[in-house]
Order: sequence, then C-alpha cells, then structure tokens
Amino acid sequence: MKALARTLLVLLLAAGGAPVPAQELVVGSKKFTESVVLGEILRLAMESTGRPARHRAELGGSRVLWSALVAGDIHLYPEYTGTLVQELLAGEEVADGPALERALAARGLAMTAPLGFNNTYAVGVTAARARELGLGSISDLARHPRLRLGFSHEFMEREDGWPGLRDHYDLPQERVTGLDHDLAYRALVAGRIDATDLYTTDAEIAYYDLRALADDRGYFRDYRAVVLYRRELAEQAPEVMAVLGRLAGSIDEAAMIAMNAAVKLEGRSEGAVAREFLARSLGVEGRHEASSVLAEMGRRTLEHLFLVAVSLSAAIAVGLPLGIAAAYRPRFGHAILATVGVVQTIPSLALFVFMIPLLGIGAAPAVTALFLYSLLPIVRNTHAGLMGIPAALGESARALGLAGPVRLFRIELPLASRAILAGIKTAAVINVGTATLAALIGAGGYGQPILTGIRLDDTAIILQGAVPAALLALLVQGLFGLLERRLVPRGMAVDGAGRE
Repeated sequence: MKALARTLLVLLLAAGGAPVPAQELVVGSKKFTESVVLGEILRLAMESTGRPARHRAELGGSRVLWSALVAGDIHLYPEYTGTLVQELLAGEEVADGPALERALAARGLAMTAPLGFNNTYAVGVTAARARELGLGSISDLARHPRLRLGFSHEFMEREDGWPGLRDHYDLPQERVTGLDHDLAYRALVAGRIDATDLYTTDAEIAYYDLRALADDRGYFRDYRAVVLYRRELAEQAPEVMAVLGRLAGSIDEAAMIAMNAAVKLEGRSEGAVAREFLARSLGVEGRHEASSVLAEMGRRTLEHLFLVAVSLSAAIAVGLPLGIAAAYRPRFGHAILATVGVVQTIPSLALFVFMIPLLGIGAAPAVTALFLYSLLPIVRNTHAGLMGIPAALGESARALGLAGPVRLFRIELPLASRAILAGIKTAAVINVGTATLAALIGAGGYGQPILTGIRLDDTAIILQGAVPAALLALLVQGLFGLLERRLVPRGMAVDGAGRE
C-alpha cells in the first residue's frame, strides 16, 4: 500500500500538483465557524509581517489537524487546552502546564499563551423545553430517560464527550444520535431532538434562545483557546512569533461570540471579520481580498477536475491490466476481485482519512483514495467483458494461428470494449461524487462550498458545490456515451449471452 501511495504521489506531482512555496506558512482550521475565523486572524496577522501565508480551512476534526501539524503539512492552527489534555494527549499525565509543554515538545510542537477566551462544552436545550421539564442542570436529564439526545459526531466519540458525560452523570438515555454540529441547532429548534452539545461561544445560543444546562458535577474542563505551532517557527520566523504573542489575551468571550455572530447570523465573510478585529484590537492592517462567485467556482472546478482526472487515469492504467490478469488467470483473478471488492466496502470518508498518515493532507491523499475507489468497476467489467466472449470466437482465433497478444488487442479487447467502457463510466461518475469529500482533507473541489454552506446553514452556498457536481457527473456520463459509440466497433459488440 505504501509503495502504491508513493507511486501515485509522483504521478500527482508530475501531473501538475503545485508544491507549497518554501517560505509560505500554512495555517489550518477545523470545520466550524469559530476555528475558521481564528484561522483567518492567524493568516492575516502573519501576512502583516511580510510572510506569505495560506489558510487551509475546514480540514475536519481535531485529529486531522493534529496529524497534519505533527507531520508538518501545516505550521499552526487554533486549538483548545481541554481538547489537548482530554482528547489528543489522552492517557498521558499532562494536567499541568509544564507537563503539557513537555508532551508537545516531544512531538516538535509548542503552544502560545491563551488567546483570552474559554470555549468549553455545554449541554443545551431550548428555553421552552427547559421550562416544560424543569431542566436547569445536566443532572436533571437523568429524570427524563426518554429524552432524545443529538450530539456532534466528534462529541459522540471523544474521551471528554458523550461516553464520559454519560458515566459521570449516570444518564439513562438510549436515544442518542450523532449529527453535524451546525445541523444540530436546526434539529433542536425544530423539536427533532431535545438536547445537544454546545460550544459556549456559539452565536446560536442567544439567537435561538437556548439554555446551557449547569455542569453541576463539574465534568467539562476549561477549553482555553491557544495556537498550536511547530517549534521551528521560533527560529525560522521570529516576526511571526512576535505577532502571535500580541494575540495572547486579545480575544475575550464577548468578542469571539460577536465575531461568530457576524459570520453565522449576518452572513459576513470570515476574512472581513478577522481583518476588522485585527485593525480594531491590535492596529494590524490585514489585507482581505474577496473573490467573486464566478472566480471561486472556476477555481473549485479546476480542483475537482484535477482530482477526478488524475485518479481516474491511474485507475484505468492499473485496473485494465488487473482485469485482464483476472480473466487469464482464474485462480489469481479471484484474489484480485476480492481485494478490489474489499476496498470498495471501506466507507469513503474513512478511506480519505486513512491516507493522511501516508501522504498528509491535500490533493495527494485524495487522489490516492479516489484511485482505490475507482478500481472495482473497471477491474470487474474488464474481467466480465473478457469472460463473456463466446468460446467459439476464441477457438477460431487460435485456429487462425493468432498469438496471444494479437488475439487480446485485435479481437478480445474490442469485443469486450462495451463492458470495459461501462465500467470506466461507472467509476468516473462515482469519482465525481466521492471527490466532494476531498475538501475534508484540504483538497478543495466542489466539496468546499458544500462544507461551508452546511457550516453556515446557507443553502445557496451548498448549491454552489452540489449543482456543479451533479452537472459534471451528467456531463461525464454523456461523454462516455459518445465515446462508446465512437470506439466500440460496429458489429463486434457482443452481449453476455454471446449474441452479436
């Protein structure tokens, strides 16, 4: 697997993947609004020192960002002390500051002083539900075992999330659902769930008139916002460290809530909000250039086409020989078909994440995952097309004295071309849709506006990614239909029953 991944990385770079400039600093952020705003603040602050900087926004959850930072794919990102202690360094004795600093240093990392606000977890309900059931604290939930709880996916699995909360408070609820954090607010207000996890600086708490239940048994820790960074920055970019030092203590909870509200509720861009904060609080004039919708769509289209084209080309180059080998060597063929079949059963999001330890974040792991996902239809249809050729035709070719390679390329592959093209078309259409998940690991494409639209609860932004992806899938299907009519020889297409 590692050799295959490295081979595809070489192919990716040769096909035009642009490496990150040596002096460019890369900041990452998680896929929720506050993290993206903080990421923009960091980017603009670094650019104010004259350093080129890039923001890879909405990369996923804590583990994805942590792995990217440790691997050096990003240089810094905003994190929370509670997440560090309870989740990322779980199992290590890092309760105090010096122990936490030592644990980070062992991984080549460090953190700034706190930015100034605490964004801890809370369990929230609507004000109406709180009055109806007499809910004032998390302990009160134990009196209502039939309540429907809906928590963010990350909270459902974290060491400091639902499993620990349930045990700490002896909560009896069994109707617990995992869902996207931003969608949970809509579900809560609509009455589809009764309680969810909140980030205490979320603007939606006041907007939807929610009540954060008191943590009366002291389960949730402080989650002080900090900036995690690679230690070499202190030597390589002292001017950046200086501006990061100025950010310490500059953002209180009210300021963070206001910035979240400006983005989530007023529809302003994260970059514009970050620029105003830096100018107002630190006197730093950051440059924010908003791109037009058409320019943004053009860029996302090129990113998406690149992901699909490179991964599909690699899948065709590998899948056709594997399909031929499976048809010519039946025993070996069973192993080939079983292997590509097993790969197809891996959930697509998991496959993307599995690639991160091998290839980091960005286009390389996305292309590799899409390549693996595209193999099954190509291999299976190539095998089926060759196996479906009537035995009489093969015997006639051998009787004419045609060598094996000549029979394969002049007779058998043309006869199987309809099935082979159908497999490639299936792989291409699946590829276009699956590539939208690549945005979660920093590869861009049409998935980026879809993620942003979900986060901001903005259907128009979601459609900026969903509609072009659907149109591209239809276009690909139509192009392969035309290709089939041009490439499949007339009078040579044979169906599965051997009829011409």
